[in-house]
Amino acid sequence: MSQKYLIETFGCQMNVHDSERMAGLLEQAGYEPTDEAADADVIVINTCSVREHAEEKLYTRLGELRVLREETGHDPIVAVAGCVAQQEGEAILTRSREADLVVGTQAVRRLPMLVQQAAADRRPAIDLRPTEDVSFPLGVARRQDPVKAYVTIIEGCNDCCAFCVVPYTRGAERMRPRADIVAEVREAVAGGRKEVQLLGQIVNHYQAPDDPACDFAGLLEAVHEVPGLERIRFASPHPRHVSARLIEAVRDLPKVCKHLHLPVQSGSTRVLQAMRRRYSRESYLELVARIREAVPGIALSTDMIVGFPGESVADFEQTLSLTEAVGYHSMFSFKYSVRPRTLASRRMPDDVPEAEKTRRIVELQARQRDIQSALHARMVGQVVDVLVDAVSRRRPEDLSGRTSGNTVVNLTGPAAWIGRTLPVRIRRAGPNSLSGEALPAAAAARPSGAAAVGLTGSGAAPRL
Repeated sequence: MSQKYLIETFGCQMNVHDSERMAGLLEQAGYEPTDEAADADVIVINTCSVREHAEEKLYTRLGELRVLREETGHDPIVAVAGCVAQQEGEAILTRSREADLVVGTQAVRRLPMLVQQAAADRRPAIDLRPTEDVSFPLGVARRQDPVKAYVTIIEGCNDCCAFCVVPYTRGAERMRPRADIVAEVREAVAGGRKEVQLLGQIVNHYQAPDDPACDFAGLLEAVHEVPGLERIRFASPHPRHVSARLIEAVRDLPKVCKHLHLPVQSGSTRVLQAMRRRYSRESYLELVARIREAVPGIALSTDMIVGFPGESVADFEQTLSLTEAVGYHSMFSFKYSVRPRTLASRRMPDDVPEAEKTRRIVELQARQRDIQSALHARMVGQVVDVLVDAVSRRRPEDLSGRTSGNTVVNLTGPAAWIGRTLPVRIRRAGPNSLSGEALPAAAAARPSGAAAVGLTGSGAAPRL
């Protein structure tokens, strides 16, 4: 009987894609996936350390697995992977007896060997060794989404923003060769994927190590030439690396989605300087104006932090006013929390009271909800192209997809539409999504052969 594995993933798209890679490696080693911890011979907890209480979430889950062991007698190998593993290292093994293995962010490819060793020795082990090699065997990742594929182009980061732990958990910036990236995109499309999302801590800082003339805009051009690919997305760009060439690529390449995630973090120049973001409020707004002039109708999204050390009420008001001025289509907003090893944790006291952070985040999110509601209301009656990618989470009889601008659209239709791009007339709008109806002629059309391939998945996905 084959042994089984379970991967539980917390965090960003890069963590999700790392889990896809780990799943493929474990299956290559003979393991089969399961959704139940009680059936798993190997449990991998793939962690993220960006947000508050990340470490406590890990230890809570390890405690739950201890109870499971006590109640059932089931004794799987438990591996902790991802950014918390890299950040905490041996401290995880010291604090919890449930962890058998700690696997750093650059040790993913060694996972099957480390699991085998831990199973044989039944002694806690750790591997945090850094590596400069960012390659990964083509075709091994077990992609969980039948329509979309993640493709990592950069590992690590050199910017060291004051609040961010990523440079310390993911390491220094390392670029994948252009040829490897294009080959992976071709492999994903051959497997039926219609959309790729290029990933990197600062994705638009890309410079091909195998082609000095190829910057990020050049990579978009190369990926755009892959036959059968319909959409290209990328995350997450840094505002100061948004070049004129990148704006032109978004404007001129039809497959590149007309959506740009542009993390600002604060609307106050003073706070931006303390964060080490290396741009000002004014230069950011000038960039937004250039983008909107070149690509009318583009959807912009952002990340925002409230309560950063030293942020005054006046600073926060500038965040609100910038939010209004830009009119973001969506926003990820967070209360500042101290992350280990960061510049802010060493030099800046966490001096904004928790209650005040909560007040600010509630006000910011309410303001953003009003902006999104108004933007979505304007779309009622319009016809937009929607790549249908899933069954709706709320209503199993409905489907869900996204516009080029990354807005979620719900519609009623058969599962056979998954993987197809359909013109949809918007009928209703809410703050977080739209609802509509596929135009009759488009809905009746038979899917292309490539789209039909996209309906087939690659087995059960790791639990996320």
